[in-house]
Amino acid sequence: MATITRNDFAERLRARFGLTSADAYKLVDVVFDEIRESLINGEEVKFTNFGSFKILDKTARMGRNPKTGESAVITARRVATFRPCHEFRRRVAKK
Repeated sequence: MATITRNDFAERLRARFGLTSADAYKLVDVVFDEIRESLINGEEVKFTNFGSFKILDKTARMGRNPKTGESAVITARRVATFRPCHEFRRRVAKK
């Protein structure tokens, strides 16, 4: 299974749109910075025909250490989630 990196993404943008490498990298950074800042500010980020990103606040709960079986408290935390839209899921299922 292949992995697409930030560099791969920037290079694809450069080749597709004729951008300079510097502009392509800048564009990738700006897009991800905007998504990150929106999520940090509590906003949901939605892309039509792709999906949405949002932050979930998870409460503390009891869990266990899978290695020892010992009970442990899992602390409250915020997590970023991605939910693909129906069109995205349909296209992935076709492959």
